[in-house]
Amino acid sequence: MLACLEHVVRVRSPWRALGPAALAMLVTWFVYVPIHELLHVLGCVATGGEVTVLEIAPHYGAELLKRVFPFIQSGSDYAGRLSGFETHGSDLTYLATVFMPFVLSVLIGIPLVKLGAMRRRPVLFGVAIVVGLAPFYNVPGDYFEMGSILVTRALTIVSGGGQPPAFEGIRSDDIYLLLGTYLTKPADLGLAGVGQVLAGGGLILISFVVDVLLAFGTYALGAAWARWLIRSRERSQVAQSGTPRGSA
Repeated sequence: MLACLEHVVRVRSPWRALGPAALAMLVTWFVYVPIHELLHVLGCVATGGEVTVLEIAPHYGAELLKRVFPFIQSGSDYAGRLSGFETHGSDLTYLATVFMPFVLSVLIGIPLVKLGAMRRRPVLFGVAIVVGLAPFYNVPGDYFEMGSILVTRALTIVSGGGQPPAFEGIRSDDIYLLLGTYLTKPADLGLAGVGQVLAGGGLILISFVVDVLLAFGTYALGAAWARWLIRSRERSQVAQSGTPRGSA
């Protein structure tokens, strides 16, 4: 990403380059938010879950979208949030629901980051920030939720449990809200007694570590895909510019 920024600022008039980049970032953000939330829906439904409520803030087009998708509600404390869904007890469905929007980062966003590092394209820089870096600015949200799903499910398997998973209360898509509740009302998370509170705190920390590793892993996957695309394009260009066999 720093390489992308270098191409933008090392021009004769950096502000003229940063203007289109900022505009592209702003426009992309308002388009990306509802797409991100609808991809959560797709991940849930495609893996056997059900969706009842998707909250989207009005300025992200909720009123228009609810005419097409009846489960959308206009108004949210967040830009968007899938607040009503059913996984039927499947953590695979739960993980697919949370992760699905980041397929867009892997397939499109991160390759744009790499392309922006190769070319002086302010608009690419603006789009790449929003879509390509989504795993990192979702570390306190979706990625923490994925980390907490994996950690609590692993603990449940090790302890020989089934449903509900052990320490289910620490599964959250908002680490700040979770920590506030943990510090003030741990009983609301199902943590009773000093032992459970301490264990819950340890699991939150472990979930955060897994969360960060997942974000970097997603970026690494997208970077590998981007390298493959770039090499494929280079091979194609070489093949097209080569002299056909049998020609003089």
